[in-house]
Amino acid sequence: MRKDKLKSKFIGGLIGSALGDFLGAGGKGYTDDTVMMIGVAESLIESKGFDGEDMAKRFMENYYKEPWRGYGPGPPQIFRMIKSGRKWNERLDRKLYPGGSLGNGAAMRIAPVGLFYCEDSVKLREIAYQSSMITHSHPLGMEGAALQAYAVAQAVKTEPEELDRYDFLKRLSDFVREKLYQEKLRKMEVLLKEAADELEVIEELGNWVEAYNSVPLAIYSFLANCGFRNTLNYALMVSEGGDRDTISAMAGAIAGACYGIEEIPKEWRDKLENREYIEKLAEKLYETKIRDEK
Repeated sequence: MRKDKLKSKFIGGLIGSALGDFLGAGGKGYTDDTVMMIGVAESLIESKGFDGEDMAKRFMENYYKEPWRGYGPGPPQIFRMIKSGRKWNERLDRKLYPGGSLGNGAAMRIAPVGLFYCEDSVKLREIAYQSSMITHSHPLGMEGAALQAYAVAQAVKTEPEELDRYDFLKRLSDFVREKLYQEKLRKMEVLLKEAADELEVIEELGNWVEAYNSVPLAIYSFLANCGFRNTLNYALMVSEGGDRDTISAMAGAIAGACYGIEEIPKEWRDKLENREYIEKLAEKLYETKIRDEK
């Protein structure tokens, strides 16, 4: 793939994620989804790869700068534990939730991992799990993050005009380990073949805060539609009444990584809060990856 096209996909992935969050939250500003995604990207760039201590520190610093961004109840409590001396990899969410958090908080921020490790599925899974563990250590929370990252990675490697949605689904099915996600992917194939209506899609895939009830819907939004605009409009529609900003952020990340920044409507981009910084962050992530490969 040409370097300019790959760079476009990196920028599209991060801007797509932020735009989904921004529009899903009502177009008045983005939420913790984007703030934490920015933290992931900043850490990967600065550390030239994954460093759990650095990533947790950036999550904390960004939270304390803007605690009003709509964080759920878990992360702030975890940040306070880390601030008091606990380690990032102690699965601190298990102090709050039996077995750990299975929410979509790790998946919503994972796009930079999918971009940075798009050529190495083994490393991608490893880093997705580790980065998830800071706040979401339940197997279903970590697997949701890994599946979302892998969907972004596959989108990066897919030329839009060559997208085969059933082949894309098969690659995801071959990757995923948890049975619940395998079942959701099988349901996706049926829904695509039936051209199911929105209510049936929501009933089968879910549209709420659990990772297994939101990551599949984000992926389906991408596969059931052509183009970035259609993907995001569909995600915004089917997530109405559910976890709208996060599902739309994840769908936007996948579509942006596939279609590139040029295919994201300019009138949407121009309204995005902090757009220039996010674009520059995506460029630095791309440049860090390219240097790392030399």
